[in-house]
Amino acid sequence: MIDRVELGRFLRARRESLQPEDLALPRDRRRRTIGLRREEVAALSHMSTDYYARLERGTGPRPSPEMMASIAQGLRLSLDERDHVFVLAGHNPPPRGTTSDHISPGLARILDRLHDTPAEIVTELGETLRQTPMSVALTGDASRFTGLARSSGYRWFTDPAAQDAYPPRERRVLSRVYVAGLREIVAMRGPHSRASHFVDALVDESEEFRSLWAAHEVGVAPPDIKRFTHPEVGPLELACQTLLDPEQSHRLLVYTALPGSESQDRLRLLSVIGTQSLR
Repeated sequence: MIDRVELGRFLRARRESLQPEDLALPRDRRRRTIGLRREEVAALSHMSTDYYARLERGTGPRPSPEMMASIAQGLRLSLDERDHVFVLAGHNPPPRGTTSDHISPGLARILDRLHDTPAEIVTELGETLRQTPMSVALTGDASRFTGLARSSGYRWFTDPAAQDAYPPRERRVLSRVYVAGLREIVAMRGPHSRASHFVDALVDESEEFRSLWAAHEVGVAPPDIKRFTHPEVGPLELACQTLLDPEQSHRLLVYTALPGSESQDRLRLLSVIGTQSLR
């Protein structure tokens, strides 16, 4: 059963504890609100301000689990706090661990400050949870995919367009990296895991995957420099730094160019044009 009063009090307390700087938001000189404004939290949670405000006032409808997950992410709640608001809303908390899509506040805070850098947070199966605007400009909006296609590795072998952003000489190497990495995840998670389900699906759908899976490769390291072919700014050579959340096996991937390089100039151009076409 939902506890509307306590849910509203908790949401308000968490909202007031956050500052605009915590989420790389601008601070208005005339700001009088303690913490974030309701409309800011609503935007971060992908819902209307009226809906969120009613939840805080304790007069709103019972939010769905999907709504609660979005609010928990928007307010940058910890896993304990996320579970608490789910219980207050009358829902069982989602599972923790490697099957969770909830981004830790620490990773979220770092990503918030990388708005001018290609960066994304992914699960161990390559499902993109959040991207910076520059990441969308570089490789496209991954939030539009559903089901198995949320995984970049699954799309790599089932959607020819998934490889368009990479030069041909990179593709074979990255295919081996994906397959070897998936084999290691299956060994860790077991034959009934989501990773194993991905393998079954890819074996059925991709001849290239079947061939590489039969090779039983492990330990194939990704290249130190990832090469992209962008349709507007041209070729890019970017280093990829990785930060791991060990509790949930989420990874923050940050792409940077060598200072003074042509790739850095092209990244600057990409930051200007964003996702628009110059053609």
